[in-house]
Formats: sequence, structure tokens, C-alpha cells
Amino acid sequence: MRCPYCRHPDSRVVDSREADDGALIRRRRHCPECGKRFTTVEEAVLAVVKRSGVTEPFSRIKIMNGVRKACQGRPVAEDSIALLAQRVEEAVRARGAAEVPSQEVGLAILGPLRDLDEVAYLRFASVYQDFQSADDFIREIAVLRGGETAKDEQ
Repeated sequence: MRCPYCRHPDSRVVDSREADDGALIRRRRHCPECGKRFTTVEEAVLAVVKRSGVTEPFSRIKIMNGVRKACQGRPVAEDSIALLAQRVEEAVRARGAAEVPSQEVGLAILGPLRDLDEVAYLRFASVYQDFQSADDFIREIAVLRGGETAKDEQ
């Protein structure tokens, strides 16, 4: 690691600690050239592969914004949305892949959102699953009520 003070190309790790419940690693470093100490933060990068093939970093904020839109006008607390986004991120990271398709992220949102608010779930599902008619809504409501499964319909 290059020293930020003197630009020396090497440094020595003095101490390492986990932060943010293990999502980050903070390393205290010492430069042998100038003697100064500095801290670096390491984080595993998770990339989302969109339908177009473009990859972008996973963003919990994007999850929250999408869920917030689905919950607009519903009695859903902001803390619940943040907790849902955290659970989705944990589920996606638990898969252990460096890249995850956006479809998997969407599926990871649907389950917790269904538990949080059924109307918000229907709104999100209608966009995510590209509902084309009222029949799509009726079918999904039947699934919500437990009357049938998506496989029974196909």
C-alpha cells in the first residue's frame, strides 16, 4: 500500500480490525520511509449485472429508493425500509458471488416486501415482473391469498 504522505510504495500493517459487523476491515499501517501512520479500509465489492449486461456496484440506497416508491402512501416506517434493504443485501452477499444478476436482487426484495406490506409488494411485483393486464394482478393476488401458486397458472 502506497503511503499517502511520502508516496513510498510499501507500508507495514500494524493492526487489523473488523468494522460494520465484518463488512469492512480497517488496517492501521506504518510507512518505513517517513515513519507516519495511516488507516486503510477494505471492503468486498459486490457487482450487479443488469439485463443490458452492464455491471454496477450494489447499492443499498437503490434498493431503499425502489421499495420507498412501492410503499408510497402506505403506513410503512422508514426504519422498516432500511431494515428490508439490509436484509436484501445480506441475502445477496450470502450467496458468495462477486457478481449477481439484477433479477436475483429483485427476487430477494420480493419476499421481505411481501411480509412488510402486500400492497407495496403488488406495486413492486407489477413493475419487476412486468404485469401487462389486470389478469396479472388477479393472478398475483390469488397467490398472495394462498389460493394458487404461480406454477399452477402456467
